[in-house]
Amino acid sequence: MFIDEQQLKNFINDSGLVSKGDVDSAVLEARAKKTNLGEVLVNQGKISEDDLRKTQAYILGIPFVDLHNQKIDFDVLSLIPEPIARNHNIVAFKKTADSLEVAMLDTDDLSAIDFVKKKVNLKILPRLTDTDSIKSVLVQYQKSLKAEFGDLIKQETDTLKTLSQELTGKSTSEDLKKMAEDMPVIRIVDTLLKHAIIQDASDIHIEPLEKELLVRYRIDGLLHDAMVLPKEAEMSITARIKVLSNLKLDEKRLPQDGRFKVEMNGEKVSLRVSILPTFYGEKTVMRLLRESASGFTLEYLGFHGEALERIHSATKLATGMILATGPTGSGKSTTLYTILDILNQPDVNISTVEDPVEYQMPRVNQTQVRPDIGFTFATGLRSLVRQDPDIIMVGEIRDNETASLAVNAALTGHLVLSTLHTNSAAGAIPRLMDMKIEPFLLASTVSVVIGQRLVRKLADTKDRKVLTKAELSALGKVVDLDRMLSLLRNEKIIGPADGWDVVQFGAPKLSEGDDGYKGRIGMHEVFKMSSAIKELVIKNATSEAIEIQAKKEGMITMLEDGIFKSAQGLTTIEEVLRVVSE
Repeated sequence: MFIDEQQLKNFINDSGLVSKGDVDSAVLEARAKKTNLGEVLVNQGKISEDDLRKTQAYILGIPFVDLHNQKIDFDVLSLIPEPIARNHNIVAFKKTADSLEVAMLDTDDLSAIDFVKKKVNLKILPRLTDTDSIKSVLVQYQKSLKAEFGDLIKQETDTLKTLSQELTGKSTSEDLKKMAEDMPVIRIVDTLLKHAIIQDASDIHIEPLEKELLVRYRIDGLLHDAMVLPKEAEMSITARIKVLSNLKLDEKRLPQDGRFKVEMNGEKVSLRVSILPTFYGEKTVMRLLRESASGFTLEYLGFHGEALERIHSATKLATGMILATGPTGSGKSTTLYTILDILNQPDVNISTVEDPVEYQMPRVNQTQVRPDIGFTFATGLRSLVRQDPDIIMVGEIRDNETASLAVNAALTGHLVLSTLHTNSAAGAIPRLMDMKIEPFLLASTVSVVIGQRLVRKLADTKDRKVLTKAELSALGKVVDLDRMLSLLRNEKIIGPADGWDVVQFGAPKLSEGDDGYKGRIGMHEVFKMSSAIKELVIKNATSEAIEIQAKKEGMITMLEDGIFKSAQGLTTIEEVLRVVSE
């Protein structure tokens, strides 16, 4: 929003929100950085974004509305689709015969206003609001969707019961196919998927219990109960998912795996399906893979400082290995795809062998392994080397043969990227030695090793807190406080003479139906194969010895990186300790 700087300065001085001395120094900084006064004051923490918006609204003469805890009619709210509302921070809250009032964080977002105007064919009246108001209205979309979902289930339950009773004991493949194509089942499965995509779930669990069917979503790494359905719905829902995934409808004794794609609100989502026979029926788990999720940057994933420099240096090498380590679901594949995106230039040939291919990347030759027909990582990698690649990505090093082929590829002039299941970056070296790789080969091929975990990020509205003496003492039992304080000073999170009494850690701001977290970010540790670490590797050193040396050379451990991100206000100490202790 364009506001005259002098007007803003005068108003802030008159209001007493910020001292005149702070305003004058902010004006000088704004001129030096060629930015605006409001942005500098917010960055310095002298004024909140919401207070700045209220000030701007007053100066511009635009009405400011507070929608916090205000119930909006769903017919009005749904005039703006939820993804547009979330991405552009714009919500509809009042409708008349010829106009629609919309609340926004930025009234200069003309594309959003134009979209809404074309959709509703009414005069749009923009109003400024704050982040708390937008957040409380966005929660109402979820509640309305849950209510809609509940009503749908009630309407269709009787139909499902009738269908299921008709087919009990005599369900042939044709019967199940007919059931899967029945309209109530299609609507229920579609709504389940829509609900999961809107909530940014990574997995959907459909679990048969003795008397009911439980649906759970994994959101930001944690499972949440989403819905309890009647037991009678199980057979038809499972059949519908099997039809979508091209699986055998009448096979209920063996596990099955498949996949299918959906497009919702302009977003393509690939679903990886796993069906497993259990005591009370077939359990279905669907992993949601958003095709638009590629295109991240390393900075967005949470890399910074020396760790970021080490990865960028490794990507400039023509040969060697870049390894990402961590447990299942720790974001290893996303990190490697992001590195591939950096490497993906017209003058190189990139080939991958994966299980499964999670994101499609342009100009990258991606191959999926098929163990059922003997096409494993090892056979795929053996063929890839004959395809004249410059860069190879192996989805995972699982066995001795794949490890040996990957190391040989790195020795013979290729840059190799892969993942390993270990608890720390330093643990990758002993793990590869267990796979019968000679230490001298590791010393000459491994460039950098990344260890990582994912922690939940705090939402945009959050609190800050200073640790009490008891909390600081407890933290001192798991991390070296002096080293940690030195790190915070080096990264300019605090001043050179500041102590723990000024370090403000992130804390969640709870609201109705919300735990204060939104999304996830990585905690990382990255070490490069220095000459000192090479000597340790050749001597068959333990992961502890390698980690001690890496820390001497400036490696920040995962735990330290998590505490650093908490001091930045990105997450909380409690969340970091929960993830590291798992």
